[in-house]
Amino acid sequence: MTTQKETGNFGEQQAQAYLQSCGYEILAVNWQYKHLEADIIMRDGAVLVFVEVKTRSSVSFGHPQEFVDEKKQERLFRLAEVYVDEVEHQGDIRFDIVSIISKNGLQIEHIKDAFWHY
Repeated sequence: MTTQKETGNFGEQQAQAYLQSCGYEILAVNWQYKHLEADIIMRDGAVLVFVEVKTRSSVSFGHPQEFVDEKKQERLFRLAEVYVDEVEHQGDIRFDIVSIISKNGLQIEHIKDAFWHY
């Protein structure tokens, strides 16, 4: 039986490979600041992108992207502020979700601009 951590690690590896195959530049994986973590930080041209990866073995309890709640979004906003300051990024940023369903093959959905910070 696969643990949640193993499923999550598998999903993050698949998301990285997928994003790189699409031409995105991966800058950091599992970047942490205190208790905050970004699964993937990448560059899409001049745009700095913070990616949350959600993996599920099925959609019995909902689609993976439905599990990126407001609390998780707020944590990513705080983390993004720290990262942007640290690397002195001056341009646009965005928040994406990569949704992975591993049952019956592999289904990957990249949701650009999945949520915004006001």
